[in-house]
Amino acid sequence: MSAAVSDDRVVVALDVGGTGMKCALVRPDGVVVRTERHPTDAARGPAAVLGTILDVAGGLADKARADGLTPIAVGIAVPGVVDEVRGVAVWSANVGFRDVPLRDLAVQRLGLPTALGHDVRAGGLAEARLGAGRGTGHVLFVAIGTGIAAAHVVDGTAAVGAHGAAGEIGHILVRPDGPRCGCGRPGCLEAVASAAAIGRRYAELAGDTADAPVTAAEVADRAAAGEPLAGQVWQEAIEALADGLASGQALFDVATVVLGGGLAQAGDRLLTPLRAALHERMTFHREPQLVAAALGDEAGCLGAALLALDAVGVRDHQEKR
Repeated sequence: MSAAVSDDRVVVALDVGGTGMKCALVRPDGVVVRTERHPTDAARGPAAVLGTILDVAGGLADKARADGLTPIAVGIAVPGVVDEVRGVAVWSANVGFRDVPLRDLAVQRLGLPTALGHDVRAGGLAEARLGAGRGTGHVLFVAIGTGIAAAHVVDGTAAVGAHGAAGEIGHILVRPDGPRCGCGRPGCLEAVASAAAIGRRYAELAGDTADAPVTAAEVADRAAAGEPLAGQVWQEAIEALADGLASGQALFDVATVVLGGGLAQAGDRLLTPLRAALHERMTFHREPQLVAAALGDEAGCLGAALLALDAVGVRDHQEKR
């Protein structure tokens, strides 16, 4: 397709989470012309969630047409295991999906080409093309929140893997005698250094049995204020993250590591000690640039838009943004 794309063209983009959906209309140059947020209400069950996704996407397409815009494609990002080739949400615990042919259902409902992607890979795609990793070619995007997952993006394309499960850096073994991970194995990076794990570790050492345990952000605040216990827990997480990132660098040899997710909001309290710890672990490997994500919680939605644009052959957006 020619790079001279009509200005009235937009794609419909949805980033679906267990709590809410971030939605947008995005032009081929990457500019967002409309944003919406809708509740997912996953407790209603997968059929109801599917209906909401299709209703919201259809509503955005209709609003685009009403504003004189032409929707040309749809991009949808969901959590879990996603078969992007077949367009199937294989397993998404947060929204209850199991083997849902979401791409085909969207095409049938909306009559538009549709791309289905994984939420973290979509976020990584956006950060690599439009955000903190832009222009660096080889990017590892690491989202640190309740869990830890990653996306390896090379020249604007995220690796999917043979089974749709590439990027599970949270399940690198970093502490063989560590706490048991949700996957069933002890010592995974996610079980030691995710935001949820940091809160749990602090509560365990402090003997805190409160219904509202201390969050990772609060641990970071307390560590910065000089509290010894918080400092210990924070340093344990930093060391584990550095081990995980060092393994990732040995495998992928990226130019830039972009940290996103809730924990990255700690800013320099995370980045400064993590850079130092990662530096200590580098031998013959080239040390990557370690930066904070730039797109915030809009990254997944923007990534879904990029997937939609790619599906219809439009790849000039990252140069024009």
